[in-house]
Amino acid sequence: MSDGSTPDDAWSKSLFGGFRKTSERLSGSIAGIIAKSRLSDSQLDDIEDALIVSDLGPRAAARIRDTLAEERFDNDADERAIMEVVAREIAEILRPVAKPLEIVAFPRPQIILVIGVNGSGKTTTIAKLAHLFQEQDYSVMLAAGDTFRAAAIGQLAVWAERLGIPVIRGAEGGDPASIVFDGVKAATDQGIDALIVDTAGRLQNKTELMDELAKIRRVLGRINPEAPHDVVLVLDATNGQNALSQIETFRDIAGVTGLIMTKLDGTARGGVLVAAAEQYGLPIHAIGVGETIDDLRPFDPDLVARVIAGVA
Repeated sequence: MSDGSTPDDAWSKSLFGGFRKTSERLSGSIAGIIAKSRLSDSQLDDIEDALIVSDLGPRAAARIRDTLAEERFDNDADERAIMEVVAREIAEILRPVAKPLEIVAFPRPQIILVIGVNGSGKTTTIAKLAHLFQEQDYSVMLAAGDTFRAAAIGQLAVWAERLGIPVIRGAEGGDPASIVFDGVKAATDQGIDALIVDTAGRLQNKTELMDELAKIRRVLGRINPEAPHDVVLVLDATNGQNALSQIETFRDIAGVTGLIMTKLDGTARGGVLVAAAEQYGLPIHAIGVGETIDDLRPFDPDLVARVIAGVA
């Protein structure tokens, strides 16, 4: 018998759980701060430090500090009143980058390159993204362009079978650009809406990875000058500030157009979502706060801001 809950309820619950450690870390650092109508410089310093320690990054922390410094509280400023202002400012940072990945390419397919370091959850995220598109009634095909890892090819094939969607793959060690070419041809012939391409995530040799991605881009460009339509970087939130350096690296190597942040469940580093938004301004298409196929969703910046600040 149903308990009356909806998928949105389940998602909100996951979101609260996923950011709980971040909000507890932040509120724990700010607990006990009480001021009159204005916060003192030392209190502002403490709050700024707390925001940085919670992985929101120095730029976002400084911006929030400036806002708090200008704030006139009607009554005594307690932790709740302070965090309401923090939530409001985080929402201002997140709103401009909250952009769902939309299928708009014409002619079809929309070609989405998915990149990210090995271990970021890239291959699983591709499956979740495919499922998200299926829920929107789009047809999807996968291309196993990470040919250097047999496990990645196999994992993508298993997900494709579960989702009932086609996958284009080749032998381990094969030419990724050839796989992508075959994928585009097959997707075009079959009238597929979205072709999602897995790519290698080796950063040990940046030159090699750059050459490989450049070759894929050249092949795509010959088929469709608009392709790839999206280059999506998958980030593991548990990496904290290291995730930001990955944005820097992959933006230069691959021309990243948007981000998906995964593994927000259970990490105390969810604030890195805010740091990424403030520092890079790249669209954040979706976030993942769990391990099920349904756990990847476009995010509500206002709700996420309130959850991070612990005032939802």
